Amino acid sequence: PDAIDLDVEQNVLTVKAERRPTQRGDGAEVQVSERPLGVFSRQLFLGDTLDTDKISAAYEAGVLTLTIPVAETAKPRKIQISGGSDRKELQA
Repeated sequence: PDAIDLDVEQNVLTVKAERRPTQRGDGAEVQVSERPLGVFSRQLFLGDTLDTDKISAAYEAGVLTLTIPVAETAKPRKIQISGGSDRKELQA
């Protein structure tokens, strides 16, 4: 988690991380590594209906999980219909 940086600016989420070589204390030397080392980043373009102020992130067992809630204004809501008591009835 210390090597991961998350930023949000104008509905663009940027995930930047650095993969460092693992330290071998027993004098072993790495000949081949299947995972690339270095800095990498990804950008995700977020929709206007997401609440970027409430993004949360968790890192567990090598997996970064982001939770991005939908903004309250974008959620569907029920609209009440007022009664028709103020309407005049037509007589045939």
